[in-house]
This record gives sequence, C-alpha cells and structure tokens, in this order.
Amino acid sequence: MVQKCEKFTVSGLVQGVGFRYHTSHQGVKLSLSGYAMNLNNGDVEVVVCGEEGSIAQMAEWLQHGPKTSRVDKVVSEPIAYKPFNGFKIL
Repeated sequence: MVQKCEKFTVSGLVQGVGFRYHTSHQGVKLSLSGYAMNLNNGDVEVVVCGEEGSIAQMAEWLQHGPKTSRVDKVVSEPIAYKPFNGFKIL
C-alpha cells in the first residue's frame, strides 16, 4: 500500500460556504488524512495523504465540491509524504 500526498488549490466561491467542512468530511470518508485551509486570496488549500485511488477520488470530488460552492479551477501538485493525524480544518 503506497502512501502519497497531493496538494490542491481550489478557486471559485469556496469560502464562507462550508467548503472546508465538507472537504474534511469527504477526506475522512475516503480514509485520507490532511487538511483544508482558507487562503488570503479567497482560494482553499487542500492537502490530502493516503492511497492513490482515494486521492484520485478526492481530486474528482474537489472538481465540483459541495452544492453550496462553485468551483472554477483546481490546481494540483504532488508533495512529499507527511503523515497527518486525521483530517483538519485550518
């Protein structure tokens, strides 16, 4: 079981709409660890670590996010693996 991490930057109407809460819930559901954090420019940074298949499912989910949000763009980049304890909302 290969563990990896991916960082996503999600742009659109993603702050003030419960995006981080729903992302955290989705991460736990997919057995991922990491965090979701608001950025000063209105984007949300999401770091997820876990199995490749689960990360791919999260990447797909982030393309539309929860119904309360509007995702315009998602940029992803692989990052070095770091074990996180659970999925945090920062």
